[in-house]
Amino acid sequence: MSDLTKLTVAQARDALRKGETTSLELSDACLTAIEGAGALNAFVHNTPELARDQAKDADARLQAREAPALCGIPMGIKDLFCTKGVPSQAASNILGGFTPEYESTVSQQLFDAGAVMLGKLNMDEFAMGSSNETSCYGNAVNPWRRAGDDTPLTPGGSSGGSASAVAADLCLAATGTDTGGSIRQPAAFVGITGIKPTYGRCSRWGIVAFASSLDQAGPMTKDVRDAAIVLQAMCGHDPKDSTSADLAVPDFEAALTGDIRGKVIGIPREYRMDGMPDEIEALWSRGREMLQDAGAQIRDISLPHTKYALPAYYVIAPAEASSNLARYDGVRYGHRASLAAGEGITEMYEKTRAEGFGLEVQRRVMIGTYVLSAGFYDAYYNRARRVRTLIKKDFEDVFATGVDAILTPATPSAAFGLGEMTDADPVQMYLNDVFTVTVNLAGLPGVAIPAGLDAQGLPLGLQLIGRPWEEGDLLNTAYALEQAVGFVAKPSKWW
Repeated sequence: MSDLTKLTVAQARDALRKGETTSLELSDACLTAIEGAGALNAFVHNTPELARDQAKDADARLQAREAPALCGIPMGIKDLFCTKGVPSQAASNILGGFTPEYESTVSQQLFDAGAVMLGKLNMDEFAMGSSNETSCYGNAVNPWRRAGDDTPLTPGGSSGGSASAVAADLCLAATGTDTGGSIRQPAAFVGITGIKPTYGRCSRWGIVAFASSLDQAGPMTKDVRDAAIVLQAMCGHDPKDSTSADLAVPDFEAALTGDIRGKVIGIPREYRMDGMPDEIEALWSRGREMLQDAGAQIRDISLPHTKYALPAYYVIAPAEASSNLARYDGVRYGHRASLAAGEGITEMYEKTRAEGFGLEVQRRVMIGTYVLSAGFYDAYYNRARRVRTLIKKDFEDVFATGVDAILTPATPSAAFGLGEMTDADPVQMYLNDVFTVTVNLAGLPGVAIPAGLDAQGLPLGLQLIGRPWEEGDLLNTAYALEQAVGFVAKPSKWW
């Protein structure tokens, strides 16, 4: 078969089972594509030997007709997931040289389902960023370019390497994590599908923590069907994670009927932001019309505390980050600073953290430490937690009225140029999460799908937010929208 890397997971699964190709051929095609895509800087730790070994095992299972859903499918793993015997740095110098002796639950479940790991993917340091410009490996680059313009663009963040690799057909799917939009925003920027499941649906064990009450793993894929297939393998109860839900995992792919007649789709009036680009507004209106044409009922709704979501998120997330990142001290693993004569453990802590953490991580650790300090705990952290409860209640109230899903834009703009926002006020960068953070604060599932191109030829995405634990229903609504949109655009190869 030609163009093996362009296959979706579902197409590759069928081709493998029919004997039209092998996992080894598929994996080698991806490894060759990765070698030729250094300009994208998506893969940062390549594992070709491991990939070929796993592919041979997958081919044996396929021959024996004992093939689970992902058997033989080549994937990329975000550098936030600990992978046994493979460097896992969370894109930070402070974890330089760290090679785990254990496997994260999610990556283990993928391997149990037969997936092949091609390597580790670039990301923002400790998942803190919206543009993949805080990585110790350097910037990941979006495979898309503006029409007639060679300016390198961001693939979004923090799962920028995952987004870039899937969009450029370097792998058939990838893992991402989403703390405030880090799966959905990059998916929208590169024209692919990304789903953040309900908090607790995927185990967090073995994933380097950013903000523990917000972090959730999910797949980044070429379409909605692939998202359903990969998410199925990633989910499940894990006794090693106290927040993991002990719930049966339904067959997400089987839920993709495309029939949404009678479903109620909410359109939140608070998401009509001042200064929203006309293209985003038009895309949102078109999405609404498509869902209506597919038989859904459209209802205007109110989520009154939305305007407080971004400030609440940027208090809670740094607070949890400052606590989680306290463990990186140069004593047990990772980077340790060199000390001058007479310097002791305090200087070692200070120097190690100053050398090991990048500027954005340092900024968030300082913000987090400040809002948790004795004099400001009630004024900031406790107040943000109360706002979070109100935001969650907004969604509960809306879903209680019979709304099945909520349609919003995924991002406030198309992908921007690398370096265009880094010198600006950091709040401008944080505003990229304006449509996505509410979903994390409320613990809900959210999916981003590509829905069109802007005037410069760049992808734009729409977001659907679902009821808790109803990823199957959410994916079916996304599937119906995907069918109506018919997005097939791909970036022109320049790398």
